[in-house]
Parts: sequence; C-alpha cells; structure tokens
Amino acid sequence: MTQTKKGNQWHFGMKAHIGVDAESGLIHSVTCTTAKVADIAMMEACLHGEETLALGDRGYHKKNRTLDAFEKEGNLSVLTPSKKPAGGVLSDEQKAFNRVLSAVRAIVEHPFRVVKRQFGFVKVRYRGLAKNTGRPSSTVKRVSG
Repeated sequence: MTQTKKGNQWHFGMKAHIGVDAESGLIHSVTCTTAKVADIAMMEACLHGEETLALGDRGYHKKNRTLDAFEKEGNLSVLTPSKKPAGGVLSDEQKAFNRVLSAVRAIVEHPFRVVKRQFGFVKVRYRGLAKNTGRPSSTVKRVSG
C-alpha cells in the first residue's frame, strides 16, 4: 500500500472498488487497490460484462458520460452527474438528473456501510495489500448495539 495526499492531509491505506447491482444491492465484484489508484482506472474491473447501464460518481466522469453530451460506449451506457461549469450554474434539468442519479447511487453505497461498520474494515490492519484484502472478518472486534 502507499500513502496519498488529499487536500492537505496525508492518508495511508487502500481502496475497495465494488460492482453492485442497483436493483438488488448485491455485490458482484470486488477489487482492492492502493489508495492512489484512480476510480476511473478500475471501472472495467467493477463490471461483470452483462451491464447495459452503469451509474457512477464524479470519479468516473468523462465528457461523453453526462446528460448533455451522452454517447454510448459499445453496448454500455455510462452516466455520471453533471458538473457545474466554472462561474456558472446547472440548469434545472441537470439538477433533476443529478438528484435522480444520487438516489439510485445511494442503494449502491449501502454495501460500503456494511463493510466498514458491521465487518469493521474501517482502517487497515496490516502493512500489505494482500494481507488486508484477505483479512478475515473474524479478527474484527464485534460491537453489539
């Protein structure tokens, strides 16, 4: 694992990139990387290949993935929220689309809550990506309540 700087604070750790079914909320793929690997670089690893629509956050943004300039990428449609232009504002249509997109993505974010809070994977425990990725949840202190 490596360290990375976010803002003015240094972090040491790893990321879990997951692919989640938006209808059921079930995880179908997990890839663990160092903290400095960009989300957009791991997008292909989060897909199982049968998707027709993928919804991402700003970490997966490209110009052809917004509502205004949408283009399909093969059989896959990837949509990300519209960014506010420098010194400008979003239109009402863009705001409404971003709101709908965030409501669907809230379902996808729920597995991160389960992994972090219920399984206790909030902080790294060991000094290696392989050890932390394969760490059994039985080593985590269980908290009731």
